[in-house]
Amino acid sequence: MKVLILIVYFAVLVGIGIYCRKNATDVNSFVLGGRSVGPWLTAFAYGTSYFSAVVFVGYAGQFGWKYGIAATWAGIGNAIIGSLLAWVILGRRTRIMSQHLNSSTMPQFFGERFGSKGLKTGASVIVFVFLIPYTASLYNGLSRLFGMAFNIDYSWCILIMSVLTAIYVIAGGYMATAINDFIQGIIMLFGIVVIIAAVLVSKGGFMASLEGLAQVTDETVSGTPGIFASFFGPDPLNLMFVVILTSLGTWGLPQMVTKFYAITDEDAVKKGTIISTLFALVVAGGCYFLGGFGRLFSDQIDVNANGFDSIIPTMLSNLSPVLIALVVILVLSASMSTLSSLVLTSSSTLTIDLLKGHFIKKMDDKKQLLVIRVFILIFIAVSAVLALIQYKSSVTFIAQLMGVSWGALAGSFLAPFMYSLYGKWVSKASCWVCFIFSSVIMLVNIFARESFPVILQSPINLGAVTMLLGFIIVPVVSAFTPKPDRKMVDEAFECYSKKTLVEQKTALGD
Repeated sequence: MKVLILIVYFAVLVGIGIYCRKNATDVNSFVLGGRSVGPWLTAFAYGTSYFSAVVFVGYAGQFGWKYGIAATWAGIGNAIIGSLLAWVILGRRTRIMSQHLNSSTMPQFFGERFGSKGLKTGASVIVFVFLIPYTASLYNGLSRLFGMAFNIDYSWCILIMSVLTAIYVIAGGYMATAINDFIQGIIMLFGIVVIIAAVLVSKGGFMASLEGLAQVTDETVSGTPGIFASFFGPDPLNLMFVVILTSLGTWGLPQMVTKFYAITDEDAVKKGTIISTLFALVVAGGCYFLGGFGRLFSDQIDVNANGFDSIIPTMLSNLSPVLIALVVILVLSASMSTLSSLVLTSSSTLTIDLLKGHFIKKMDDKKQLLVIRVFILIFIAVSAVLALIQYKSSVTFIAQLMGVSWGALAGSFLAPFMYSLYGKWVSKASCWVCFIFSSVIMLVNIFARESFPVILQSPINLGAVTMLLGFIIVPVVSAFTPKPDRKMVDEAFECYSKKTLVEQKTALGD
């Protein structure tokens, strides 16, 4: 039964990729779906790219164990800051200016916005360096679930996930990814609700589970009775850093921001904002909420021996075979949707922003499309090999680099990108300083973590601080460096002044 469900699921994914192939005939349609993607597809693409096995298995288990039920704040933050505010503040302006500047990627946006090939190249190098380990990490957390459900070697899971993702992304591009994300998103919504209910019922229901959690004590964490069932948990400061990194960080991640490039119109932005927020509230809130009850299973879990990734699989191990199959499909859906988004972002960035005009002077649309597809295959293969190396050996460098990749990407791009959408005063030098500062400090954290203050030795805490410092770096450096060319900036911002006819229900007047 479990195998049959998986086969049907895989067949649907591949079928959609083949179906969308006829519309992925040029770079614009392949990378951005022709900028005509509706609110439901865009919102689900945004949400499924946001949440992967890293969140469901890794973060939910780890932070639920550390902070108890208070870990749910991370999910709430993901919904309000990472989804609602991201769409409100970035969505509309990103769509308008990216089309006006004819940019398909985030590095291309910086290059056109500031008239700088160097800035475009620098941004694309950061994307390339830090998205590869991020991509490899998506396989993490699946090993225990796959082994629990099918009792076969995890290498097969990596192979299956890689091949299927490669087929539908290479065939159908962004539109195939968006449609599959919609299907995967529905599975995630349904799955997380059913799984939470099943787990809580196994412990006597919600109130009984909460009461049991209140009785859990851990003197190494806190001596306060009932701390794991409390509103803010045993460590609200570190919990705040988790909320900041996982919520605000999405504003600067290329694979997230480019979702706004592809949305079709004003109405789609408004609807997408609501859909995306509700999706995040259910999926992210549900994941962290579920993880918050992990200590109820402490008699079955040895975190010191098996790590935090063992928590969620242990919680789910006693479910019925059908529910376990649903869990596997849920986590596969979350990981494959994020994987497809990352490899599409990486390959298009490398092709459009690095190879075109630098190493290959003449590159027509057809050739670009071919190169992008080749790089998708290469990136998926490389990420799979890295995942296998980490699985088969004791290599931890990949996992360490994964911990800093989110902070490096968001720290580099968040402030420069947001300020560039709203302010004409942003200088090219301020972008460079933010790029270099964030990338270097997060890399140093890998090799010299002990040299940082204790609270900043965690890549999560350091990444959150790095992102926030960007909001100071950009205006300060801009104030003391050469101003941008006035004509170039005015041309970039004239898109916001373009006159548009709307219905009176949207704007009053004659």
